[in-house]
Amino acid sequence: MGGKSKAPKPTDPRETSAAQTGTNIGTAIANNVLGNANQVTPDGSLTYDIDSSNSYQYTDPYTGKTYDIPTITATQTLSPEQQAIKNQSDAAELNLATLANDQSSFLNDYMADPFSYDTGAHEGWALNLYDQLNGENLAQQQESLRGQLANQGIKLGSEAYDRAMESLGTSQGNARNKFLLDSYNTGMQTALTERNQPINEITALLSGSQVSQPNFVNTSSSAIPTTDVASIIGNADNAAASTYANQQSGLGSMLSGLGGLFEGGAALYALSDERAKTDKHKIGETDDGLGLYSFKYKGDDRTQVGLMAQDVKKKRPGAVKTLPSGLMAVDYERALK
Repeated sequence: MGGKSKAPKPTDPRETSAAQTGTNIGTAIANNVLGNANQVTPDGSLTYDIDSSNSYQYTDPYTGKTYDIPTITATQTLSPEQQAIKNQSDAAELNLATLANDQSSFLNDYMADPFSYDTGAHEGWALNLYDQLNGENLAQQQESLRGQLANQGIKLGSEAYDRAMESLGTSQGNARNKFLLDSYNTGMQTALTERNQPINEITALLSGSQVSQPNFVNTSSSAIPTTDVASIIGNADNAAASTYANQQSGLGSMLSGLGGLFEGGAALYALSDERAKTDKHKIGETDDGLGLYSFKYKGDDRTQVGLMAQDVKKKRPGAVKTLPSGLMAVDYERALK
C-alpha cells in the first residue's frame, strides 16, 4: 500500500554547516567581549574597543557564506601622574641618546688607529723607576753581605765569596724582573682603560636611553558552551522521520480495517461513496494527491480513515465500481498504486 502523506524533506547539510559555523563565530566573538573586560586602576586603565566597521571577512570554503569578524583593539592609558613621569623619563632618555650620538662622531678617527703599547719605552721607564726606588737598598744589601762574609773569614776572590755574591745578585735580579713584569701588566691595563674610556662613556649613555618595549597585557576569555546546531537539526530530522513512519504505520492499520468490503471479480472493493459517510474531515493526501479522510459510516459510530470514491473516480476511474444500490466502492489496491 502506498504512502498516505509526503515524507519530510531532509535538511540541506550546507545549511546545517552554515548554522553551526555562524553560531561558532558568534560565540567566539561573545567570548572575547566577555573575557576582555575594561580595567581601571589608580595608575591607569586598559580598555577594549570592538570595531565592527573595521572588520575583516571570512568565507567558509564549504558553504561559501561570508562572515564579518570585528577588530578588537586594546588601549592602555596612564593616569595623569604616571604619564607625567613617563614623559620626563622619555625626555631624559632622549637627551642621553642625543648626547651619545654626538660623542660617538669622533670614534671614526679614534678607532681608525689600532691599539698598540710601546714595550721598549715601558721597559726603560720601569727599570729607571726600579733603580730609583731600590738602588740604595740594593747597595746596602751587597755591603752587608760583604761584611758578613768577612766576619766569617771568607775572603774576597774565594769560591765561597763568589757563590754568595752571585746568589745575592740572582735574588736581586729576580725581584727586578718581577717588578718589570708587574709594571708591564699594570701599564697595559692602564693603557687599555684609557683607550676604552670614551667607548665606555658612550655605551653608558646608550644604556640609559634604551627603547621601552610596549607592555602588552594577555587577553583572557570566558568559556561559553557552543550551541550544537548540527545535532539539533539532526535530531529534528530524525523526529520528523519517526513521526512520518508512525503516521504511515497508523494509516496502514486503519486502512486495513476498513469495513463495507464487497467482492468484484478478483478485486475487493470498499464502500467509499461520500454519500454513505458522515463527520468527514480531510487529514492528508496520498503521494499522487488523493485526499485522505476520517469519517463515520452512516449508522456506525466507529471513526475510520479512507478515500472518497468521488475523488478516486476523477484520477483513477478504473479503481471505482458502482454497487447495485447506486453507491460507489473503491478498489484500494488499484487506487493506491
